[in-house]
Amino acid sequence: MINYNTASYTIGCIDSIIKNTSSTTTKEFIIVDNASKYEDYSHLKQYIDEKAETENTKLIRSRINTGFGGGNMIGVQHAKAKYLAFINNDILFKNDCLTILKNFMINNPKAGVCGPQAFTENQKILPTIDHFASLGRELFGRKFLELINSNKFPKRKKLYIEPQRGQFVAGSFMFFSAEDFNAIGGFDTNIFLYYEETDVCKRLLKINKLAYLVPKGEFIHFHGASTPKSIGLKAELKISLLYVIRKHYGYLSYFILLNFLRIKYFFSSLLKPKNWSLFFILLKQAPLSLSLKQNQKVLQK
Repeated sequence: MINYNTASYTIGCIDSIIKNTSSTTTKEFIIVDNASKYEDYSHLKQYIDEKAETENTKLIRSRINTGFGGGNMIGVQHAKAKYLAFINNDILFKNDCLTILKNFMINNPKAGVCGPQAFTENQKILPTIDHFASLGRELFGRKFLELINSNKFPKRKKLYIEPQRGQFVAGSFMFFSAEDFNAIGGFDTNIFLYYEETDVCKRLLKINKLAYLVPKGEFIHFHGASTPKSIGLKAELKISLLYVIRKHYGYLSYFILLNFLRIKYFFSSLLKPKNWSLFFILLKQAPLSLSLKQNQKVLQK
């Protein structure tokens, strides 16, 4: 679990896991503080130190913000379990997700990753499975893909009763076989934020491991609470998207999408001037060198 200036969410998440997880399920909490303000880190450390008396907890302080994948790759080096759950700190368990997902993985050896069903705090369904980031998805949209080929692109916003295969599961809660996760090298730390799910599940597919929604497990996601919206994050979204497209689909798909986005954001900038900065990043081909990752500073403590 990653903490970044949201200790209250992290504490609430851990408490909900403890409350809802069976005592027969052995678990370890590994929390990576991703260069939070020292006050926030201290608040979390006090809580973790108290929990250490009854729970297997570990808090790791990174003095530089390494992003989602980088932070999780710091944490995973301390994990010894057969299964790995990467969980956003802005979620709450509704039931015993860990035991449910573990049992599913035991009974389905083709599964490399799975996730429980997500809901908003108002009990509205949030998509757990999704379609790979691709040129087709970006040009035509998810609904069109679901309409023309529902087998390949199952509906994202449907409330499923039985486990459902998807192309990937949402990054807010990803439950992996540690053997498979380690075999593909884990998260790509070139990606600071966004599209880690497409990338990691694309690589799982290369070793014939699949992604599933397990709807019996349920959790609440305070969507976006850990990463408030900003134009900088919107730019990061496009930088990561274009990186993943080029990595997995080649230069032609990347070039087509890049120019599509350039046209789109040129005209949107005429109505929303704040988008000009995003347009200029696209003019520069949205390289990783413009990622927020390059702007991080090492904290003194």
